Amino acid sequence: MKFITAFVIALAGFVLLPNGIAAQEQKASTNWLGWMAGCWELNARDGALIISEQWMKPAGGTLIGMSRTVSGGKTVAHEFVRIVTDAEGISYIAKPSSNKDETVFRLSKFSPDELVFENLTHDFPQRIIYRNVSLNAMSARIEGTKNGKLSGTDFPMKRVQCETIAIRLP
Repeated sequence: MKFITAFVIALAGFVLLPNGIAAQEQKASTNWLGWMAGCWELNARDGALIISEQWMKPAGGTLIGMSRTVSGGKTVAHEFVRIVTDAEGISYIAKPSSNKDETVFRLSKFSPDELVFENLTHDFPQRIIYRNVSLNAMSARIEGTKNGKLSGTDFPMKRVQCETIAIRLP
């Protein structure tokens, strides 16, 4: 009887653990990415550099997001992003202000709390990583080879209240 009880407890732990084989075999889905929805901000250099991201909740196999980088009180970059489910899996499609063309990064690693997208033919970055740190913290990272050396930048973001503006119509 003790053996059966121990076996059942061990089996339940194996199935329920987030890093167990059963969890790894689950297919990646944009539905798992609700933790990204909302407004996020990195405030650095005493407010002289503010990087903001805003993500809509997953719907129809898609998350839609945008970012803005403000330095010294001026917008220096922006980007429109989609995370989409397609026939090949999940893709991160970025359209930065510095480039007229979209760049597609394919999902290469997935867990409910971490996403790694790659495009090894892109100049920089080749990888985009998002991590769910906590309910109110998210980490974004870009990395890849730059001038023959591995380089990366972390963007630790805090959840912030999304701004709304009331407009009166005549």
